[in-house]
This record gives sequence, structure tokens and C-alpha cells, in this order.
Amino acid sequence: MQRVLVVDDEPKIAEVVASYLAKAGYEPLVAANGSEALRLFDSERPHLVILDLMLPDIPGEEVCRRLRARSRIPVIMLTAKVEDADAVAGLGLGADDYVTKPFSPRQLMARVEAVLRRADGEPLARVLSFGGGLSIDLAAGEVRKDGSLVPLTPRELHILRVLIGTPGRIFSRDELIDRAMGDDFDGFDRTVDAHVKNLRRKIEPDPRVPRYVLTVHGMGYRFAPDDSA
Repeated sequence: MQRVLVVDDEPKIAEVVASYLAKAGYEPLVAANGSEALRLFDSERPHLVILDLMLPDIPGEEVCRRLRARSRIPVIMLTAKVEDADAVAGLGLGADDYVTKPFSPRQLMARVEAVLRRADGEPLARVLSFGGGLSIDLAAGEVRKDGSLVPLTPRELHILRVLIGTPGRIFSRDELIDRAMGDDFDGFDRTVDAHVKNLRRKIEPDPRVPRYVLTVHGMGYRFAPDDSA
């Protein structure tokens, strides 16, 4: 049974989300603050974290940073902030998705199922090496840079899978949304840009001058195959 950690200081919200998770066949874990969330994460190793940004002790943004430093398991943020810039900032911390309050518990369950499905998706079975110290083992879901493991989020890994599956082909933002984010995605194009920015920051020798994930202005993104070995 997959464990889902719910982090929210509003007991009624946490109780409702935990109830829906249990009915959907998940094992819910509940934390009322950031410190408790990090402790439960380390001891219980959940498969997904639903994280409220407004916590009483440690800001949700900082909790997300610490979770991402520990693991690349999926994180869905809950936020009362509705501005696009706030959502992009949250995704920039390594979250895989976000849901704004107030929300429908059924909508949240759909997001949980979609994110876990993508995280457990069937990977490609090749190991690829590139100049600049980049190595990608998509069968194991591992990316290494200069021999060190790079902690990609599931969505970053899915975007990389799509791009590297057809090197040199240009994928529009809409195509990346369809292929890497699923039919349930109802965000905006800039979300793709945020994920690509994070991916570049993690895998590129110099993110300001990308070598692997290239922008084709007015069209989308492509993976440069020229340095493959």
C-alpha cells in the first residue's frame, strides 16, 4: 500500500484529505507542521507528500527544499496563493504539482493518482552517456552528472524522457504537457518553462548556455543529440 504524507496545520483539511486517501486505497500519514513532516518523512518513507505552504513553524517552501534534498519522490503543494508567479516559484523549489485552496478533495485525489502514475511509469531501457559528464539511466530513473546522482523530480524526469526519446525533434509546450504531465493537467504553459529551467539547472554544465535541452524560439524545446557517445 502506498503511503501519502499530508502536511497541513488545519485539522479539518488534513482529516478530510486523509479520509479520501484511505478510501482510495492509500495509507495516509498526517503532520501538522514542518518539523513533524520531516520526522515522519525520514521514519516512514512515504511515496508522495501533499504539502501546505502556510505552516506554523517551518515555511512550506523550506520544507519542500529539505524534502527535495533527501529524495525525488513526488510533492504536491497546497497553496492559497493563486498568482502564476507563486505557482512557478513553488515548482521551482522542486514540487511536481500544485493545488490552490479551496479545492475539491476529488480533484486532489485525481492529482495524486496522476502524479504517482507518472512516477511509476514504464521507463526506457537504455543507458545513455553524453559529453560534459552527463549519464542517463532511464531504466533505473537515474541521472548522473560527473558521477554524482542528480535528484530529478518525476516531472523533470518525464520531460527528459520525452525529449531524449526523439533527439533533435522539437516538442512544443503543449506536446510536453500532453506527454509528460497527463490529461489531468490544468496549469499553464509557463509551468513547462519552470520545469525545464529546473532541469537545466541540475544537468547542464552551464544552465545559462544550455548544451543538452535547447530552446527553439517560438516553437518549444529539443534535446541536442550531437554530444552523445
